Amino acid sequence: MMKIIGKILAGVCMLFASLSSMAQEALEKYISEGFQQNIVLQRKTVSYDRAVLALKTARSMFGPSVDFEFGYQTAKGGRQIPLPIGDMLNGVYSTLNQLTQSALFPQIDNQTITFLPQNFYDAKVRTSVPIVNTDLIYNKQISERKVVLQEYEVNAYKRELVKSIKSAYYSYLNAMSLLSIRKSSLTLAREGRRVNEKLLENGKGLPAYVLRANSEIAALEAEIVQARQQVNNARLYFNALLNREAEAEIDTVFDTEAHLSVLRASVLTSEVSSGREELKSLAELVNINERVKKMQSQYAVPRINGFVDLGSQAENWKFNGQSRYFMAGLQMAFPVFASNRNKQKIKEAELNIQDSRLQLADTQRQLDMSSRVALNSLKATWEALSASREQLKAAQAYQRLIEKGYSAGSNTYIETVDARSQLTSAQMALSINMFNVLQAAANLERETAGYNINE
Repeated sequence: MMKIIGKILAGVCMLFASLSSMAQEALEKYISEGFQQNIVLQRKTVSYDRAVLALKTARSMFGPSVDFEFGYQTAKGGRQIPLPIGDMLNGVYSTLNQLTQSALFPQIDNQTITFLPQNFYDAKVRTSVPIVNTDLIYNKQISERKVVLQEYEVNAYKRELVKSIKSAYYSYLNAMSLLSIRKSSLTLAREGRRVNEKLLENGKGLPAYVLRANSEIAALEAEIVQARQQVNNARLYFNALLNREAEAEIDTVFDTEAHLSVLRASVLTSEVSSGREELKSLAELVNINERVKKMQSQYAVPRINGFVDLGSQAENWKFNGQSRYFMAGLQMAFPVFASNRNKQKIKEAELNIQDSRLQLADTQRQLDMSSRVALNSLKATWEALSASREQLKAAQAYQRLIEKGYSAGSNTYIETVDARSQLTSAQMALSINMFNVLQAAANLERETAGYNINE
């Protein structure tokens, strides 16, 4: 497991536990819907179900199996054995008939016994059960670990899906916010044009100001078209994650400032260590490879099976007390020579163990690094957010001063346009940085496995 990142890292886990008890119902609802509807997650779940079925199959191999077997053969010709029974006994039988003055001893024909059966059937019910088979034992253990491995893979994708849903949701809210800011700017620009047109009608304005206002409005309208397209694209991606209709409405009830306040309060408290499923999966892979090696090392242990046959066999479809039979026995297989294949399999299993351990160590190092990078990104976005707040305050103050100056005649209309442009840019920067902080927190939550996917 990764080491404790630190107090700042830990707060993210506390953050999302706190947010779920506040105004996060819409987002949590979408995460729950994603768990149920996301197609990739459904495929991962199918893989898990297959692993469970494979485990059930491995367990069933220890039980008895019952099979009905039927065989039929008929032939003519082939090797034969002549039996001169008549030549040997007919003289004796004749003498006995004379002595007894009867016909109690009839004449017998010579017989010919063929090796190939004629019109012969063999029908039986065979019950077999393994008695000693180490492969079955280890296969069951390996199947059990594969079920756990698949469960980790499902949970790992759930965490990735949570991050994707949150990021897509924040992107949609940000796109909506930017669209709203541009619409507000357009309203102000149109109001500025109206004022300049009135001034021009009264002989106090300049035609250049009206032209400048028209140019500003045209630019803002073009930006609004692009902003609407960004909103539509964000909606499409979000709905695709949840396997919803492309144009389905998205609930935007989300108090961004409240969530940022919770983040600010919780990001400096508590400690948490990571529980990434990727590391657990690799640890399970090491476990599986070790069991494979143990299984390969048991190649010299004999395989013993027991069986019981209940059946009937005879010629000409006879079925009577002589045709019915019962047979029980043991079967044993013991390897004698396999051209060193068994030893080579053991060495291969050892290499697989070594490789999986190195992969685990490398992944642990990479995840530790990615967690630290995510933490640094969160800190950087937080600092950018703080700077954008100050920038907005300055832009608002500047815009108010210019508007007053323009009303008093001490500032030009071009200066008011510049002030509005700075205000719009500051508002957009603040919106972008606010959602950048939330997305960075979602990314850090993913890197540290902070979201409780079992709720």
